[in-house]
Amino acid sequence: MRQVAVLTALLCAIWTAPVFGDDSNDGKVTIWATPHEQYSSSVGVLGCKIDTNRVAYWPAAIDCSNICVELSHAGRSVKLLRIDQSEGAYDVSYDAWNYLYTGESARDSPAMGGQVEMQYRILSASACADLLDDGALPLSAPNSMNFLASCLDRPDSWVSENYVLYNVLDSICSLGRVEECTIDWPAANQPDCPNMLGEPVVLTSAPVHNIQYGTGELVLASSGEIVEDSGAGNRGGGAIFLESHARLASPMGLLLSFSLIFLIYPLILF
Repeated sequence: MRQVAVLTALLCAIWTAPVFGDDSNDGKVTIWATPHEQYSSSVGVLGCKIDTNRVAYWPAAIDCSNICVELSHAGRSVKLLRIDQSEGAYDVSYDAWNYLYTGESARDSPAMGGQVEMQYRILSASACADLLDDGALPLSAPNSMNFLASCLDRPDSWVSENYVLYNVLDSICSLGRVEECTIDWPAANQPDCPNMLGEPVVLTSAPVHNIQYGTGELVLASSGEIVEDSGAGNRGGGAIFLESHARLASPMGLLLSFSLIFLIYPLILF
């Protein structure tokens, strides 16, 4: 029985330990990441149409193609949308920061802290498609045209081929209508919507939620009101288990696991 218990503990240790064999440091940049509680987007990306728990708020200007990054720490990694520009800090959505720092969701086990050393690398924009509704970047038709025009002028950019305009005024989806708009660029520079463009009607059908720093409470971005966890809105959470353990399914990870078992098992028996 002792041998079985030891072997079981060994298997658990191998399964839960981070695997680095398939992930070199090539192309990775070290930053000091800090938690960011309230969703925003300097280019008008609509929070009601993305996973707002997976956003990077970094100093560099928002690009038309390089909007997807992978951030790693302690063997864990998440994909983030780089859709807001900070004044200097490398802020990360609170839930993403919490998961990388502790291995737990901020909803389940909220942590507090400041800068944490992490590494990132740029991914193709399509790698973040699962963070977007329908895989396209949702933009505010009334207020995103400067950014979108700069991307449409680069027809080979990812955003120019993968965007949707909505008649919503703000990134937290509190004003406007969730209706698709079109634009005949470059013949026209103003989107065409089913209703008046930019009419500031109150919008309550597509709430954006933030996770409150330190408490893990779910709050409405528009009012700060604490709400019940309904699963609606900004899809937070993500597949934490898959993000942290996906590399174990690789051939190299499996080979390493079984090699360790066969090497150590005879020692347990004797």
